[in-house]
Amino acid sequence: MGLWADFKKFAFKGNVVDMAVGVVVGGAFSKIVTSLVNDIIMPAIGVITNGKSFSDLKYIIREANEAAGITENAIKYGLFIQNIVDFFLIAISVFLFVKLISTGRAKLEAKKKAEEEAAAAAKAAEEAAKPKAPTQEELLAEIRDLLKNK
Repeated sequence: MGLWADFKKFAFKGNVVDMAVGVVVGGAFSKIVTSLVNDIIMPAIGVITNGKSFSDLKYIIREANEAAGITENAIKYGLFIQNIVDFFLIAISVFLFVKLISTGRAKLEAKKKAEEEAAAAAKAAEEAAKPKAPTQEELLAEIRDLLKNK
């Protein structure tokens, strides 16, 4: 099998396509969570911290001096905290989404299993209700007895 055929087999498998869709949806979902953090949660936290945003929190190592052409050098720990909040919100959201899907899948599988068991029980009841056909030994014994009587 050639390289191209191997690649086609890999690239067009269902799992790869599903993963690609997941990456695209995940990127959009990340934007939603980032907006939630930046536009809703952080302003609420800003009210608690007297109007300071996390992105404003920093430790200045060297002050900016425009006259000398020196830019500010700072450790922006507020942005780090904001990214941690982003991460936890995304992690919680993904966990809840996976949990919801797992619960739904488990219920669906349980329903399917119950339907299969009911079908098997109905089939067994139908088999039990049918008159039993004679076994091969019974038929041979009957033929033997008929031949003896002739």
